[in-house]
Amino acid sequence: MPTLNAGCADSGIEAEKEMQRTGRGYSAIQATRPQTLGYGLTDSPAGQAAWIAEKFWAWTDNDGHPEDALSRRTILDEISVYWFTASATSSARLYWESFADFRDKVTAPSGLSVYPRDITRPSRREAELRFTDLRWFQELPRGGHFAALEQPESLVEQVRGFFRLFR
Repeated sequence: MPTLNAGCADSGIEAEKEMQRTGRGYSAIQATRPQTLGYGLTDSPAGQAAWIAEKFWAWTDNDGHPEDALSRRTILDEISVYWFTASATSSARLYWESFADFRDKVTAPSGLSVYPRDITRPSRREAELRFTDLRWFQELPRGGHFAALEQPESLVEQVRGFFRLFR
């Protein structure tokens, strides 16, 4: 198993404050005006690229440049998926359709892997307020919001570890 990062929850509090102060604009516009955003992104390849590249810069475990965490090809592949499928609008609309659901309690057996550069990094105590049957909680030493791209082996290990509890 990966070594746990004892400071992850503490640094998470400051990161959450900073996210609330400067980083929630994307969520607000996607949750309230997804069609408007989608039209702009679908009409402009530069706009689409900038919208997604900024998220890779802000939400990956990097040293100031997203290519510290992901290859340029991976970043361009991810941007291309949205551009060639014209799915900016539908992906933004997901926030609008499910915004209220983010406050609902989750009663199913749950697992949470907390990566140090993810958007939010709740403590176990905070997580248990929402996930009432939290069976797996790990704070990991590396990774961000895009764990499947940044730390695929770690993510697979986390998923397998959680599901081993049910064998």
